[in-house]
Amino acid sequence: MQRPLSMGILIGIMVSLCLIRLHHTGKLQFLELTVYDYYVVQRSGLEQTASPPIALISISEDDIQHFGWPMNDATMARMLEILLKQKPRVIGLDIYRDIPVPPGSTALEAIFKAHQNIVAIKKMGDKNAPGISAPFMAGIQNPVGFCDLLLDPAGTVRRALLFMEDGDLHVSFALFLALIYLEPEGIKPLPDSQPLRLGKATFVPLESSDGGYVGMDAGGYQFLLDYRDGISPFRTFSLADVLAEKFDPSAIKDRVVIIGSSAESTPDFFSTPFSRFVKSRLKVPGVAIHAGAVSQLIRFALGKSEPLGFWSETCEWGWIVLWGLMGSLLCLRIRSLPLFLVCALFAVSLLFLLTFLLFQQNIWAPVTAPAAAFLAAAGLMGFYMFHLEKAQRGLLMGLFSTYVSGDIAETIWEQRDQFMDGGRPRSQTLTATVLFTDIRDFTQMAENMDAQELIDWLNEYLAAMVNQVSSNKGIVDKYVGDAIMAVFGVPVPRTNDGEFAEDAVNAVRSALNMGLEMDRLNRMWSDQGRPTGKMRVGIHTGPLTVGSVGSAQRLEYTVIGDTVNIASRLESFDKSLDSESSCRILISNATRNYLGKRFCVERLTQAQLKGKRQWVEIYKVLDEK
Repeated sequence: MQRPLSMGILIGIMVSLCLIRLHHTGKLQFLELTVYDYYVVQRSGLEQTASPPIALISISEDDIQHFGWPMNDATMARMLEILLKQKPRVIGLDIYRDIPVPPGSTALEAIFKAHQNIVAIKKMGDKNAPGISAPFMAGIQNPVGFCDLLLDPAGTVRRALLFMEDGDLHVSFALFLALIYLEPEGIKPLPDSQPLRLGKATFVPLESSDGGYVGMDAGGYQFLLDYRDGISPFRTFSLADVLAEKFDPSAIKDRVVIIGSSAESTPDFFSTPFSRFVKSRLKVPGVAIHAGAVSQLIRFALGKSEPLGFWSETCEWGWIVLWGLMGSLLCLRIRSLPLFLVCALFAVSLLFLLTFLLFQQNIWAPVTAPAAAFLAAAGLMGFYMFHLEKAQRGLLMGLFSTYVSGDIAETIWEQRDQFMDGGRPRSQTLTATVLFTDIRDFTQMAENMDAQELIDWLNEYLAAMVNQVSSNKGIVDKYVGDAIMAVFGVPVPRTNDGEFAEDAVNAVRSALNMGLEMDRLNRMWSDQGRPTGKMRVGIHTGPLTVGSVGSAQRLEYTVIGDTVNIASRLESFDKSLDSESSCRILISNATRNYLGKRFCVERLTQAQLKGKRQWVEIYKVLDEK
C-alpha cells in the first residue's frame, strides 16, 4: 500500500502544479468566468434584497418615435422640471449633451445651473475610440462623471470603475450618484483613504489576477459588479409617462433617478452574467448597469452587503493541490469503476456546492482548476492502478490459481491489499492445518517402471490427489517427488476457532477422499496391468508463517514453521502401523480437538516425534460419521 500511496501523492501534487501553471496562463479564465456568471445568477434568485432606492426613466422605442432622437433640449428641460418637483436626491442623466440640441438649450442650461444634484456624463475614450466631452453649458458646477463600462472577453460587463486618472482624477457616473444620495445619511468618503472607505465599506481595487481573472487590465480603480439586485429590480417609467406626469411621485422622492435609453435603435446594450443563462435577458441597456452599480455602492456603504473578496495566491494553490490529492487518493479506496464514477461525480458536485456557499459569503474561490486537478489526477491514478493491479493480479494468480479453487482465487484478489507488500505477497503468521502425503515403497515401484511410464503414473496420482485438496478449499504448497504438502487456512487468514475447525475438517475429509481416489486408481491400474500403490497422510493444526520466497524472476508461496514439521513426522511415523487399506491417516491431538464428533478416530499412542522434544498424542482417522 505504501507504493500506491506514495504514487498517489506524487500524481496529485504533479497534476495540481500543472493545473496551477495552466490557470496562470489564462487558459481556464473563460470557464472560471462562466462559473462566476452562473453563481451570480443563482445567488440573485436565492436572495431577497430590499428594493433599491432607484428609479429609471427609460426612453423606449415608442418615445423615440414620438419625441425624436436625439431628444431636444426643450423636451429634456421639461422632463427634468417635472422630476425635480418630486424632490429626488439626485438625478443622473445617462444621455450625452456635449453639443446643444435646440430648441430649449437656454432653458436646459438654466435648470443645470439651478440644481447641483443633476449629474451629467462624459466618455473618457481610449486609443481605439475618441472620448465625448462634458455638457455644453458654460459655467455649470454640476458633477460630470464618466460612463465608460469595462468589457470582459465576449463583451460581458462584470466590472465597474470608481476613478480613472490621466493626469487628472476622474470620478465615475455611478460613484457621483451614490455619493450625492448618501450625503444626507452623513456618509462621505474618508479623505485620502487608501483604499477607498465609504460608510461601512472598504473598496479594495481589483487586481489583475483576482478571482478567476488572469492578466486582466486592472487600470483605474475597479470593483466587481455583484448583480445582487437581479437584472431589472428598479421602478421604471417611460419618457411619455413623465411628461404626462403619469407616475407615482413616491417612486421619485428621496431616490436616485437615472435617465437613459432602452430603445433597440440606440447602441447602448451590453451582455451581463445573466445573458448566458437567462434567455429573456441576452443584453441590457447601459442605464440598467449604471443603476445596478449605484445600488451596489449604496448597499455597501450602508452595510447591507459586502464587496466580494478573494483568496491569496497561496490559498488558491493549496486549494487546487488539495483537490488534486483527493482525486488521486480516491482511486486507492475505490476499486469499482461504477462506484468510482459515482463518487467522482459526488466530489465534483461537492466542490461546486462548497464554492457556491463561499460565493454567498462573498468569497470567490477557484472552481475549474481544482475540478480539473481532481479529474485529471483521478484519471492518471486510475490508469496507474489499472496497470499495477494487472501486474499484481498476474502475480497473485500465478502463485495461487493453479492450486486453489476459483472462489478462493477470487477472494485472494478481492482482499489483495492484505496480501501485497512491495510488489509481492506479504508474510503472515496465522493458524492453519497442514497435510502431508507420501506413497509407500515408492522407490521400489519406480525401479520396476521406465521413465515415461513412471511420470505418467505419478501425474495421474498427483492430479487425483490435488483435485481433492482444492475441492476442499486447500492449496498445494509443494511437491517433493511423490510427496504432496497441502495447507488449509491460507492464504486468506482465519481468525477464530470456528474457522480453524473448518480447516481441520476440510483437511481430514480431503485425506479420506484421497483414500477413495487411491482405491479407484488402484482398480484402474490393476485392470491396465500397471503397479498399484498405497499412501500415508499426516495432519497437524497449529501456527505457521506464510509468505513468498525467491527472486523477482521466480517467486514461490510457501509455509514454514513447526506445524509443517509435525505434519511431516506424522506422515512418516512408525511404518509398522501401516494397514492393508490404501490410505493411512494420522492426526495430532491439536487437529482432533477441532474435529468434534464428525469423524471416527482411534487413539494410537503418545510419542516424541523425530527431532521434537514435546510429546504428541497421535490418532488414526477411520472414517467420517
